Order: sequence, then structure tokens, then C-alpha cells
Amino acid sequence: MIGRLTGRLASKATDHVLLDVSGVGYLVHIPLSTFYELPEAESPASLWVHTHVREDTLALYGFLTERERALFQLLMSVAGIGPKVALTVLSGMPPPELVRALRQQDVRRLVSIPGVGKKTAERMVLELAEKVDALAGEPPAGTPEAVAADDVVSALVNLGYRKAEAERAVDATARAGGSREFGPFLKEALRRLTSA
Repeated sequence: MIGRLTGRLASKATDHVLLDVSGVGYLVHIPLSTFYELPEAESPASLWVHTHVREDTLALYGFLTERERALFQLLMSVAGIGPKVALTVLSGMPPPELVRALRQQDVRRLVSIPGVGKKTAERMVLELAEKVDALAGEPPAGTPEAVAADDVVSALVNLGYRKAEAERAVDATARAGGSREFGPFLKEALRRLTSA
């Protein structure tokens, strides 16, 4: 999987860029929030990347910050939301506003995004209102606070726990406060799983 690309911005449009990495051009789909922050064509650029693989497609989705990528992945975890809708949501509302709307369960604000209907907005609120708490503080991109929860869930799944129970343990650990660095966070989540 491709997680990050750094190279020369060969071209850019409102919904995609062509990033030249050592002579290989990667077509990467982007939200408007990333487009507005990118430098001009022919400049160096770096993108956090989500690699989306289906039977008939391999597509790259790029984001200026790891926080945007985390939001994109959260949106895709909602039933009925694929990468195109998730990109539309991120293009229709700046990430801080989106996090706030989800936390406040503001369905009306979410419906104002072009392409998002009431049922989709309700599902987003129902499934993501608590999950976006980790993104609410707007930590700097790449810090342990921004990535620890997803990393810990992945580690617990690799240890043999079901994803749903791993997510519950991680959510409970996050709500309890304490260290958000990977090691202590994982240890506390494991303690919760084994004492349950």
C-alpha cells in the first residue's frame, strides 16, 4: 500500500493531481481543501495517500495532512459511503467544520454539502459522532495523538481480537484520557480487553 508520496507536482486540477515521483507519474484524487493548499505546478509536494483497491480498480486519494486522510477513512467506514462520496464531503466542508458538525450531530449542516442526503447525513452522525473525538483537538499532522487510535486498533486486530471489540476498547481508553502515545495506549487497551 502507498501511504505517502513526495515528488514534483507535474499538474494539478481541483479534483486530482499528477505527482511525479522519480520519473513515475501518480494520478492522485484530492479534495478541494488539499487543492487550495498545494503549491503551483512544477513545485515539490508531499501527500498523505489512501490506496483504494477493488477487483477492477486501484485508485490513490491524496491529502495534505494526515488528519484529512484520517477523516476520509472514517467517512468510508460509514455504510453506503465510498471514496467518491467521502471526497465530496471533504470538498464540501473544511475538516474542522466537518468534525464539529459530526460531534454536534448537526444533520442539517451535513445535508448542506452537495451530494449528501438526509439518510447519509444521519448515518454519518450515528456512526462517527464519537469516533471524531480524537480528531477534534486538531493535533499537528503526524503526531502520536493524530494516529494512535487507528494504529492501536490495527495492532489489536493483528493480535487476534475482533475489530469491533478492539474499537470499543480503544474508544474507552481514549475517553479515559492518559497518554496517547502508541505503547502506553496499546497497553491500556489490552488491559481493558483482558479484564472484560
